[in-house]
Amino acid sequence: MDDGQFARVQRCLPCAPEYRWDWEGLQETVFAPYFWKMERVQQHPVWHGEGNVWVHTRMVCQALAEMDAFRRLDERRQQVLSLAALLHDLGKITCTRLEDGVWVSPGHGAAGAQEARRVMWQEMDLCGDAQAQAFREAVCFLIRYHTTPLHLIDHEDPPRRARKLAENGRLLPLFSLEMLCLLSEADVLGRISDDRQEQLDTIQLGREAAREAGCLEGPYPFPSACTRHAYLSGKNVWPQQELYDDSWGEVIMLCGLPGTGKDTWIKENHPDLPVVCLDDIRRRMGIAPTDNQGPVVQAAREEAKVYLRARRPFIWNATNITEMLRKKQLRLFEEYHAAVRIVYLETNWHENLRRNKERKYAVPESAVCHMLEKLNPPEAWEGRSVEWYCV
Repeated sequence: MDDGQFARVQRCLPCAPEYRWDWEGLQETVFAPYFWKMERVQQHPVWHGEGNVWVHTRMVCQALAEMDAFRRLDERRQQVLSLAALLHDLGKITCTRLEDGVWVSPGHGAAGAQEARRVMWQEMDLCGDAQAQAFREAVCFLIRYHTTPLHLIDHEDPPRRARKLAENGRLLPLFSLEMLCLLSEADVLGRISDDRQEQLDTIQLGREAAREAGCLEGPYPFPSACTRHAYLSGKNVWPQQELYDDSWGEVIMLCGLPGTGKDTWIKENHPDLPVVCLDDIRRRMGIAPTDNQGPVVQAAREEAKVYLRARRPFIWNATNITEMLRKKQLRLFEEYHAAVRIVYLETNWHENLRRNKERKYAVPESAVCHMLEKLNPPEAWEGRSVEWYCV
């Protein structure tokens, strides 16, 4: 962890007793270039009468610092929530566009979370350490889902949606739906619009829905991992029901950037399990990492089916950096009644680049950087079990 950059940002965040933001100090941090860009991003005047994104952001940050509920949090959670407020609309820089004369920013939460992750990872070195990872991802998850409390009660199944999101608290103790509601409230208080009170009331309804679902402050207490995964995957089961586990064994899906140390993890933890490795298949087929990967994935899936039909546990070794990449393989494994254990690995950024460079078949550094920009660590609901490790 780069204590210099991180400490510089920390000193600028509001804390007891004054709860004052150091805006001048923030102009000397890695986030300063984004503030200038936010100033140039317009918003719909009906919902944001205060003006551009930077004006709105500062109002949100100030509103948060003045909230009694925020001041009752411990210092670490205050820092997480403050940084999430500062960066919650980061994605509007790239997502904002004019449609039919109206400024819109579709997908800005997800885009902002990815850019915040990249900056904290590369420029603040908040990676490769369990505490740094937990802090970084709590911020990123709050940014990604900061609009959810406003829409929770309109979801087709509010309890399931709430429990699915709250499940991430198993991986991130600093993340909860209550934290998300506080950020959403600050987001509404930091704007000028006629429907502000109505939106605050909607957030409160979302908070009560999460409370009734038993997951406002933390994950829902499912009776088993089998029930949890079935319910959160959308199956028609009761969350209190103890389901019969018909899985025959475990498939381990590895996730992580090239050079993280996935091969080493396999040797140290599961040296006897067979491995379906996309890198090996790619080399056997003579296909470069920059070529069409369709034939490589198809060959890997056929290899995996041999183990699945034999009901033999194995490891799926690939980067799997996005939910979309993981989802297709998860569906295959679970169709054969395997219990999927997702293992996400990360390491210090400079160590990551060094390990990659020393590999016999190194991935171009520019490609690793591009993959970091796309990285979304697996969420807790994706597999039967999900584990994050720093190696």
